[in-house]
Amino acid sequence: MEQIYREMMSIRVRLDDIENNFSKINPPPMPMPESNLISLPDHLRKTYLGVTSKGECDAVQVSNLTGRCRAIESNYLNQLSRMGWLNKRRISKVVYFRPSHTINP
Repeated sequence: MEQIYREMMSIRVRLDDIENNFSKINPPPMPMPESNLISLPDHLRKTYLGVTSKGECDAVQVSNLTGRCRAIESNYLNQLSRMGWLNKRRISKVVYFRPSHTINP
């Protein structure tokens, strides 16, 4: 059991190093016309605007902004991430989201 535990801890350390290296990569945001924002459904737009107002945040922070429960916001944030609207990164157990686009006036 001790050997399994040591091996799992070694894997955890390596994964943390990989995540830290990738989190330092900040590609420049892609320009996005406002018409794309209007194309989002209302519930996703509200979540997206909550993230953009903070810059980077987790589901709890977004739920405090929108007034919806954390589980729903987590679902919406992951949908936006899969759609390419948000980038996400994990720090320990918390997943943070940030916009991957900027809106041109």
